Amino acid sequence: MSVSIRIVITAFCFHLLLLLVNSSDMDPYKALHIILNHDGTLTRLQTPPQSQPSPDPNLPTPALSKDLPINKLKHTWARIYLPHKTHSKLPLIVFYHGGGFIFYSAASTYFHDFCANLANQTQSVVVSLEYRLAPEHRLPAAYEDSVEVLHWIKSSNDPWLTRHVDYSRCYLMGESAGGNIAYTAGLRAAAIVDQIKPLNIKGLILIQPFFGGTKRTPSEIRLEKDWNLPLVVTDLMWNLSLPVGANRDHEYSNPTVNGGAKVLDQIRLFGWKVGVFGCDGDQLVDRQRELLKLLEDKSVNVVGQFYTGGRHGIFIGDPSMSQKVFHLVKSFYS
Repeated sequence: MSVSIRIVITAFCFHLLLLLVNSSDMDPYKALHIILNHDGTLTRLQTPPQSQPSPDPNLPTPALSKDLPINKLKHTWARIYLPHKTHSKLPLIVFYHGGGFIFYSAASTYFHDFCANLANQTQSVVVSLEYRLAPEHRLPAAYEDSVEVLHWIKSSNDPWLTRHVDYSRCYLMGESAGGNIAYTAGLRAAAIVDQIKPLNIKGLILIQPFFGGTKRTPSEIRLEKDWNLPLVVTDLMWNLSLPVGANRDHEYSNPTVNGGAKVLDQIRLFGWKVGVFGCDGDQLVDRQRELLKLLEDKSVNVVGQFYTGGRHGIFIGDPSMSQKVFHLVKSFYS
């Protein structure tokens, strides 16, 4: 089976979990096939398909890949992707997978195939982080992991990194909840640039980033009962991932509160490039446009790429839309 077909099938299988949610009074736990236990943990009744890494250069894969531990106490690790037949130092992309902070893995086929193609088509080394999931580890746990991987990269002696990475060209990328994580990792990294040298972040690529707020946006109201990502499901994801007692206007959920993070001024001065992807078939699109406007108002070097129709997850699940991400990455490099 081809990589592109597997991506589409994997995305389709996940979105089938949401198919039964067609009104706000449906049980999102049943729709997501999860059970909330008395101790605050989740029983996840279904696991998305997983892929093993492929370090063998003789296999016909888009890129080589292997797994390395980061923090054994936290059970965090990274899957590294390296293009075949690399002869020069390559830019580095640190990737954070999506899943509403409660699902998926760096090993999930859905993201594994995307990252392998990302490494191949943009000629980059990709480090995909396995961060801690909520509600077992509520935010800011994933944010802490997202910065810890940067410290790990700068100190690692793994030859895939030391021989092939140009540390002066690092980009943070994420999709959905991973886009939220990439954004927050960027804010935190901007405040400690001297501590992560020689790693030099040059920009952020945010693919349909997952943000929220207590006041409903027009796109949330319009797509409240959308089969792909109904509002009742996103509300549950925030309830399970935000700190206990926090609402959706917490800074982890709503990046526009209090006029946005003050460190955005530093990001502007650093000259980082930021790309924000969205489409109007996604209930989160107004949140993404709000983020774009915030960055524009802060005079950050940002470009928004928004498309008609589509759905949440399309830039990972549809190979033709993934190409738009790869194209932006290559334009950032040039």
